[in-house]
Amino acid sequence: MTTSASPRPTEPGKDPANRTRTWTTRLFVVGILLAAVNLRPAITSLGALLEEVRDGLGMSGSVAGLLTSVPPFCFAVFGVMAPRLARRFGPPAVVCAGMAAITAGLLIRPYVGGTAGFLAGSALALMGIAVSNVLMPVIVKRWFPDRVGSMTGLYSMALAAGTSVAAAVTVPVTDALGGRWQTGLAVWAGLAAVAVLPWLPLVRDRGPEQAPAPEASARARAEGRPDDQPPALRITRSRTAWALAVFFGLQATAAYITMGWMAQIFRDAGVSAGTAGLLLAVTMVMGVPLAFVIPRVATRLPQQGPIVIALGVCGLAGYAGLWAAPAAGAWAWALLLGISNCAFPLALTMVGMRSRTGAGVVQLSAFAQSVGYLISIPGPLLVGVLYQHSGGWGLPIALMIGLMIPQMAVGILAGRDRTVEDEAAATA
Repeated sequence: MTTSASPRPTEPGKDPANRTRTWTTRLFVVGILLAAVNLRPAITSLGALLEEVRDGLGMSGSVAGLLTSVPPFCFAVFGVMAPRLARRFGPPAVVCAGMAAITAGLLIRPYVGGTAGFLAGSALALMGIAVSNVLMPVIVKRWFPDRVGSMTGLYSMALAAGTSVAAAVTVPVTDALGGRWQTGLAVWAGLAAVAVLPWLPLVRDRGPEQAPAPEASARARAEGRPDDQPPALRITRSRTAWALAVFFGLQATAAYITMGWMAQIFRDAGVSAGTAGLLLAVTMVMGVPLAFVIPRVATRLPQQGPIVIALGVCGLAGYAGLWAAPAAGAWAWALLLGISNCAFPLALTMVGMRSRTGAGVVQLSAFAQSVGYLISIPGPLLVGVLYQHSGGWGLPIALMIGLMIPQMAVGILAGRDRTVEDEAAATA
């Protein structure tokens, strides 16, 4: 008698669908970390060689200040495009294209010749950074909804590591490769090219499908829209969204002034170029452990105001020391300013916490970062102008101290336990 063999049960861990999901998850983690590592070397490598670039391209102090303002300008202009691009192509495809743009921009900017060409190459790289900046919190929220704090911490830690390594090794790498600043800047294109690879298999991944809740479906039908289309969120009606945008802008102002000018402050105080690069690296590397710890602590607190205050006090102390004794206490000021700059991972964490929905995170991330970077544009430029016309760093550092007070105030407001959806609905 012939009996049909019953299908053998799939052994745990050997289900093809489970293997695919596991592989995809690991690839996302690798892609997120590599992308994060590449979001700041374009800026901090330039900060370490700013004097050489200025001499090589014949820049004045004001033009150099304009150069340090290009990153936030590009982040504001191109970052607002990210949600629309993500809806059309999917976040992984946009991040993959962003990594390719970073690679191309870093490779061509030192060699196109002239200040205008250098700015154009920088803008291409910064365009890729801008869209990736906005979409990283979105990807974390969508693909890791139960691990927002830990994944934001890992992402922020990788970003801080890339920032600090670029600041520390750009000068010695430039010296090792013949001393030409063009080579020292272009070498970072190789790291960006590596970051393209893990995103290539993910470009068609649109994220986990989520069935709408019955009440959401009923509300959608009443409003005459498809079930899978979220209701319009008027983000500008949320006070928390505005507070978070201003907080993001002021912390970005401090960060880009630091990345663009701090090495020069130390060099003008008599510190060697190599040591000044290391001091900038110390400031950036403080974000590696703290960027992992702060998001995890922030997600456990109902309000993030105490963290905002602690970071602000460290910033005030660091700026005061930089004004009073830049060379004598250089390492202490670098450490304090490194702690203060961890307002960035805190801001990213609050983007995920201040919204209840994935669509809300997309809008809040784009709004907070685009408006925030617009706010941060004048800071580095104004520092360059004040430095050139005053002949010293007293006025620029006084400006940095003055901006820290409102940063703390709006950070407390942004850290309150509420969501932008509820605030927007309440004012509708």
